[in-house]
Amino acid sequence: MGRRSGVDKFEERRRELADAALLTLADLGYARTSLRTIADNTEFSHGLLHYYFADKTELITYCVRRYKDACMQRYEGLVAVAATPAELAVACGEGLAATLADAPLMHRLWYDLRSQSLYEEAFRKDVAEIDGGLQDMIWRLVSAYAELTGAEPTTSPSAAYALFDGLFQQALLRYIGGADTALDELKDNCAALLPRLFV
Repeated sequence: MGRRSGVDKFEERRRELADAALLTLADLGYARTSLRTIADNTEFSHGLLHYYFADKTELITYCVRRYKDACMQRYEGLVAVAATPAELAVACGEGLAATLADAPLMHRLWYDLRSQSLYEEAFRKDVAEIDGGLQDMIWRLVSAYAELTGAEPTTSPSAAYALFDGLFQQALLRYIGGADTALDELKDNCAALLPRLFV
């Protein structure tokens, strides 16, 4: 019982540190952030961060995984209430737009990490697992649409994810660049894309 409590407290402390570090990571990105930079921008010391995380890589992957898990849960909650194919398509677009608007810099950090995994093997396992979770989330959406329509999708899980992810990343680029229409375009494009996966 005592050991379990110790493990829980250690994990709770890691979560607290990660939440504090996320803002700095999201603002500066991978290349410009170190444990010392994070310490300078939070109330936590460099030594404390190093005690709970071996290095910057471990901290960043922990942060991004934690944030993406929360995003996936929130998104699936938004689309779960749809009762018709049309409602689900609209909820799909609105959910992704809301997720982007809620924390664009966090999503920018995710794409930064995913790009870094092309060069740094230390990121690849975590990135693959996060990508897999996102793909599963999109495929659950496609499967829900299939149940509502009685039709079979004409694409694979990986292709469906690539299409939605492409729309999301392009919208993120435009949104961060100041485009006023980025969120509305994402809503419309995603709502239009879902039915097309069945044609």
